[in-house]
Amino acid sequence: MAFEKSELLQNLPDQFFAHLVQKVNAKIAAGHDVINLGQGNPDQPTPDYILEAMHNSISDPQSHKYAQFRGLPELKSAIADFYQDEYGVTLDPETEVAILGGSKIGLVELIFSLTNPKDTVLLPNPGYPDYLSGAALGQVKVVDLPLKAENNFLPDYCQINQQDKNNAKLMYLNYPNNPTGAIATPAFYEETVSFAKQYHIGVVSDLAYGAIGFDQQKPLSFLQTPHAKDVGIEFYTFSKTFNMAGWRIGFAVGNADMIEAINLIQDHLFVSVFPAIQHAATVALNNKSERKIAISKLQNLYQERRDQFIAAVREFGWEPIVPKGAFYILMPVPAGYTSASFTDLLLNEADVAVADANGFGSLGEGYVRIGLTVEVKRLLEAAKRIRQLDVFNEIIKKR
Repeated sequence: MAFEKSELLQNLPDQFFAHLVQKVNAKIAAGHDVINLGQGNPDQPTPDYILEAMHNSISDPQSHKYAQFRGLPELKSAIADFYQDEYGVTLDPETEVAILGGSKIGLVELIFSLTNPKDTVLLPNPGYPDYLSGAALGQVKVVDLPLKAENNFLPDYCQINQQDKNNAKLMYLNYPNNPTGAIATPAFYEETVSFAKQYHIGVVSDLAYGAIGFDQQKPLSFLQTPHAKDVGIEFYTFSKTFNMAGWRIGFAVGNADMIEAINLIQDHLFVSVFPAIQHAATVALNNKSERKIAISKLQNLYQERRDQFIAAVREFGWEPIVPKGAFYILMPVPAGYTSASFTDLLLNEADVAVADANGFGSLGEGYVRIGLTVEVKRLLEAAKRIRQLDVFNEIIKKR
């Protein structure tokens, strides 16, 4: 007996990252030594102090029971303390913090928690593909927020159609940005709060890469902006800051109404996160000295990888969009190629996997995204392989 998927599922966008993984795995299965620069999966281990906390909690029988529906109070308090310490932002742990099984869950479910079908949502282009998954499940109208190099990959609110401004219910932002590596400025966030207030738009800040800034620049939290909590919410994940991607733990903070909407939908979908993971996450935040050491090591690691790769590709004339945060580098494709065809060339001719930036939106066309999630020697080997391609041999000859 066959069962047809619902129209809701049939209208979901293709899972971009799943397709990428399939192509890479097929190449590896055929015996190729593929250098995978296509994913955003941290390669470093979770810090020892967090592992120890996890081990201790797993050994406690109380951790094996159902979790509290809306998360452990000690974790919510630790999150509030973390935001006060890192950003000077005051949060009420009970009304302004929501615990998530990874920030992706919250980013997707928030759309259908706060909008109705046919409402308008403003999404960055290019942007994290799973924002579109939330839009499809919410059956909303998507309007692009164009991110262009000439505007430092920040949206220009003056360019949005007046009707779309009037109709928009939510707006998603992501800085440090995936895939561009751009960061936000205080002036931009101040403009965002003003814009959101004027048009009654809820702001959704995705701070997944909040710990990763380059050249001594600490990325901003949207909530640092005066009156930001009046209009918005921010998502944070342990995946990047603490190399806990597989643990599936994150949180949302900010506007109490938006937090309550997340908590309500999760009351019906989940029984929170495994308590031992919540205990370990609490220690990750509360042990300030270890936390500072872990974040500093991470920043230095990605800075070195960024700088070494950029130096290597500049030697043969491939000029990057130099990132200011996150752990990606946006690279322009050579003349005569599309993002997809150049991605295929790198995989098939150089055994180097990158992400086709068109998969992040139409304005990603003309670029590929390089992930800094392999060690330096593999990044340099990837650069060496790419240099040997005919397209770059021609560029070198013309110099």
